[in-house]
Amino acid sequence: MEHRKISSLERTKRRWAYAFLVIPILYYTIIRFYPTFYAFFLSFTDWNIVSKEKNLIGFSNYIKMWQDSLFWKTLQNTGKYVVFGLPASLFLGFVLAYNIEKAKIGSELFKSIYFVPYITSMVAVAWVWRWLYQPAPIGFFNRILITMGLPQQKFLFSQSQAIFSIITTTIWADIGFQMVIFLAGLKGIPQDYYEAASLDGAGKIALLRHITLPLLKPTTVFLVVTGTIRYLRIFTQVLNMTYQGEGGPLNSTKPLVLYIYNSAFRDFDMGYASAMTVILFLFILAITLFQLKVMKSEY
Repeated sequence: MEHRKISSLERTKRRWAYAFLVIPILYYTIIRFYPTFYAFFLSFTDWNIVSKEKNLIGFSNYIKMWQDSLFWKTLQNTGKYVVFGLPASLFLGFVLAYNIEKAKIGSELFKSIYFVPYITSMVAVAWVWRWLYQPAPIGFFNRILITMGLPQQKFLFSQSQAIFSIITTTIWADIGFQMVIFLAGLKGIPQDYYEAASLDGAGKIALLRHITLPLLKPTTVFLVVTGTIRYLRIFTQVLNMTYQGEGGPLNSTKPLVLYIYNSAFRDFDMGYASAMTVILFLFILAITLFQLKVMKSEY
């Protein structure tokens, strides 16, 4: 009798477990997987959103993309955001975490100060930095340059400076997240390793090179992969910091995501936008798998 009660209780627990598992499965199926596969289908159609009719046109959207100079320009810009933005944010995030972890006084205050930009609305961050970059007497940075006897800079109005101005804003908002994750990784390193190495005469540089950095590789893998995805999908900063959200001047800051957005919701060319989305998805997938393979092979 008691055995039957236990079996009945186990079956009840199992049913509830499956019931709760169904919820996230439905979520990912309806909210994530279905739109993803539907985008693949739309990439082979000519659809303007307004009409219900979707005309199959084969690989025409992909051929158009191959011949589209603006697509290649936005892809190049997206690559710049990743190549210049991600390493800088990782480096600065690690430097902050490394020093805060060793600080005995005020560490919690420093954590809060550096993490606040990350949880602040990116729209608000973008508009504040847009004001900082304005010409004098409005722009704060140019007023400082004039005070120092240096010439004003165009910043967001320069084809060569605009993209790096946006990258700087993104790094400022991003390093708080990198710092917190690096701090968690540093806290997970056993102190016994440092004590043993110190007894053998290892200095700070040796401890950093042979203990801290190698044992932080799993943390670094996570941050590199997630950071790459974030920088490949950069959008809000450019939309709010450039003139009329066009990614100017002359498309010098326009990322691929903004081009997809304009194609879909301004030009109503959903088929072409979906084709670019598919390429971005495959691009992110390939980079992520490559990074995981390369970096995991090292530890």
